[in-house]
Amino acid sequence: MNETAPPQEQGWKVRILDLSGGAEDNIVEDIGIFHDLAHANAFARAYVRDSVERCRTPGASAKDVLETWTSFGEDAIVVDAGEDGWRSANELDDFTATPATPMERDWRMLDPRRLVDGEEIILEDDESEGEEGEESEDDAFDPGLHNLH
Repeated sequence: MNETAPPQEQGWKVRILDLSGGAEDNIVEDIGIFHDLAHANAFARAYVRDSVERCRTPGASAKDVLETWTSFGEDAIVVDAGEDGWRSANELDDFTATPATPMERDWRMLDPRRLVDGEEIILEDDESEGEEGEESEDDAFDPGLHNLH
């Protein structure tokens, strides 16, 4: 499978699984759309890394962290990625043995739901423009140069 080719036209999704069994089929939600597999894999890895860290308590051994994570944590899989998808089982020993850095845990920066199309952003100043799109005198550009002496 091509590393960047989505399984379908709509792209890749990451499925969050509740290991505590609190959700139906352990599925919490599907997150997407990721436009390439590398992005989906990075998100899944960071999400699980953060989940493991939330299960870590001061002084806990790697075995204790793993037991807590398998009872209360959340796993993530890339849907329909097959062998090319990231798998938590490949890295759990490292994750539980070594605390993560903040960057390794930051799945929020990789979350496609925070990506916004620039055309959808509505600026508050747009409402103050005149009928012809001209700025009013009250909204004139002030570069702040009057403060330079």
